[in-house]
Amino acid sequence: MRFFYNYLQLIFRKEWLNSFFRPCTAPLETPFHARGVPEITGRACTHCYLCQMVCPAPGAIEVIKTGMPAVWNPKIYPGHCIRCGMCVEVCPEVVLASGRIFQKTVKSETWMQFSFHIQVNPVTCLGCGNCAVACPINRQVDKVLTSKGTLTSDEVILAVDKGLAKVFHEEKCTGCRTCEEHCPTRSIQVSRTLAMNQGYIYDDDDDFTES
Repeated sequence: MRFFYNYLQLIFRKEWLNSFFRPCTAPLETPFHARGVPEITGRACTHCYLCQMVCPAPGAIEVIKTGMPAVWNPKIYPGHCIRCGMCVEVCPEVVLASGRIFQKTVKSETWMQFSFHIQVNPVTCLGCGNCAVACPINRQVDKVLTSKGTLTSDEVILAVDKGLAKVFHEEKCTGCRTCEEHCPTRSIQVSRTLAMNQGYIYDDDDDFTES
């Protein structure tokens, strides 16, 4: 009988009744180091498209004009974003933020560098010149090439030479893939090489003093 009485006292305590009828768990908090979906910081975007070019998830980010008056801003699509944080790391203007990625990048002095490689298949290339005429960089460098199809400058990215598309200045490629889209035989492929570097490069080491 004594045991039964002690048992009832244990059960009908206020703390036990609250935990039984109002069960709840401690609120979950996202760790500070976690990489979530990138957010806009409010800094001015220069629409360099680095975030869009470095993103490995198709359709996850797009640099567009929004608001009135219209300003450039990256737009994140959470359904496609894989939360890798690469767009945050590569942005030179700190337009995006996710956790403490930017703070860690500055502290470790790491930065991304990527380049584009243009490969032409000589077997299937027709030498039609669609790639050279459509290239937006070529339009700025050689206006005659883009209007009449005649090459007047060797400063272009690519052009038809001896019946085949030839790459002249690969380093000027921005990775827009316009040449790929306009090639009727899909003879051009633009690939991206991404490298992570550490340590900043200064123009004059004598003028730099570490604080």
